[in-house]
Amino acid sequence: MKTRTIVIAASLLLMLGVGTGAFGAHGLRAHVGPNMLAVWQTAVLYQMFHALGLLGLAALRPRLHGKLASAAVVFLLLGILIFSGSLYTLVLSGIRMVGAITPIGGVSFMIGWLLLALAAARGQWDTVS
Repeated sequence: MKTRTIVIAASLLLMLGVGTGAFGAHGLRAHVGPNMLAVWQTAVLYQMFHALGLLGLAALRPRLHGKLASAAVVFLLLGILIFSGSLYTLVLSGIRMVGAITPIGGVSFMIGWLLLALAAARGQWDTVS
């Protein structure tokens, strides 16, 4: 995945994070209880943090091992989609079974961060003596 694509995806996810956060704070408050509002905010928080992580990854990309960095991007994006997406769906639909896939998104996040660590370990870094 090209660096430009990563930055665009991260920026759009951040924009959507602001919108979903505002929707939760203003639009959902009258329709769901405090527990479901907390679930919504967790989805927003994880989306925002991981989208910021994608921006950081894009900034470091020239120094990272290419294939591992690309795999990290895919897993972080999947994590946002599965983790945050399943929580948004749970709150909006009330179907609790949707929450069963949320941990898959969490594991995807962890794999993404591990791949980023490996990409950094195998990447090109300046040596300072």
